[in-house]
Amino acid sequence: MTICIGFISQKGGVGKSTLSKMLAREYASNGWEVKIADMDTSQGTAYNWNSRRLRNNIEPAIRVEQFRRVEDVMRVAMTYDLVIFDGAPHATKETLQIAQVCHLVVLPTGISLDDLEPTVKLAHELKKEGIPRDKIAFALCRVGNSDPEIQEAREYIQNAGYLILAGEIPEKTGYRRASDLGKTLTETTHATLNKQADLLAQSIINRIQDLTKE
Repeated sequence: MTICIGFISQKGGVGKSTLSKMLAREYASNGWEVKIADMDTSQGTAYNWNSRRLRNNIEPAIRVEQFRRVEDVMRVAMTYDLVIFDGAPHATKETLQIAQVCHLVVLPTGISLDDLEPTVKLAHELKKEGIPRDKIAFALCRVGNSDPEIQEAREYIQNAGYLILAGEIPEKTGYRRASDLGKTLTETTHATLNKQADLLAQSIINRIQDLTKE
């Protein structure tokens, strides 16, 4: 069975590509055949990142391809163990289509209300369109160092009725430097950063296992 995961959002710059790359690396490191479907054909963030990864001969190799339509992705999906949709930097009709074909959709968000409000609104719209609530999860990205502020963001999402994944990704130079080289959040030169990112990665993996174990 091919597992499909979508990283989607209402706005750009919240961490979709960052988390897509991280998760792809974690599964590929364990022998899975993984494909990232980069649905942002204008920027191609994941696609361009993979070009840097290939130039630097970083293992494991990860397959990334740009697509315009969800149906084109699904035509090749069965040849992979895992397909990761890296959604466009804004909600489109494809956003709902991604959610419909995925076992889990992850909505990355910052912790300000400017990020939280549109992200929760998108989750509500997905649920209204028939996406089960248990297939929607939030991930905190690009957070600061204020624990009370992070906790407030977690409570905001929980009060809206959605799952918030364990762990969060802070805004760190080490993560940016790793990405510039074609590496992921768990491949930096700093063990503490790798460990922090791994907490969120494992939370996503655990959630996928929960949803697909039947």
